[in-house]
Amino acid sequence: MGNTKLANPAPLGLMGFGMTTILLNLHNIGVFPMDGVILAMGIFYGGIAQIFAGLLEYKKGNTFGLTAFTSYGSFWLTLVAILLLPKMGLADAANAQFMGVYLGLWGVFTLFMFFGTLVGNRALQFVFLSLTVLFALLSVGHLVDNGEGIIHVAGWIGLVCGASAIYLAMGEVLNEQFGRTVLPIGEKH
Repeated sequence: MGNTKLANPAPLGLMGFGMTTILLNLHNIGVFPMDGVILAMGIFYGGIAQIFAGLLEYKKGNTFGLTAFTSYGSFWLTLVAILLLPKMGLADAANAQFMGVYLGLWGVFTLFMFFGTLVGNRALQFVFLSLTVLFALLSVGHLVDNGEGIIHVAGWIGLVCGASAIYLAMGEVLNEQFGRTVLPIGEKH
């Protein structure tokens, strides 16, 4: 029983994060309105699927993966709640500056998590570094008056960040599936 190989849950979490991040940032750059597509992905794939991935990382003894995926899954669920609660009459709309503080706290968390990636592969480092920049720009964009331009720039960073997470997820899946490097992810040796 001790020889049972466990599957790698990271690609599930990375895909949930990456795809949902791309959808939200297509909104941030002004391509699509905030609608049910983003909110549904935020609940089910960005939120719940990432939390599942984090809990599966627990089983593998990966504290970093547990912390990252359950936290970012919870980020997506809280973000959707912040957007939906006012529409349901359960809360006032979020204050823009307070939203900036919320995003800033996520940026601080992400910066510390980035330091944890320095022992990992280059692709993971890029995901967390670009996510740190994304949160910083989104935070500033909400804290300042007329920050729409900053949020627009953040949206482009978010598209790159989300795409990098998808690339890493597919690199991990395909490299394992084929037993060789199909998509290089900058492994540490």
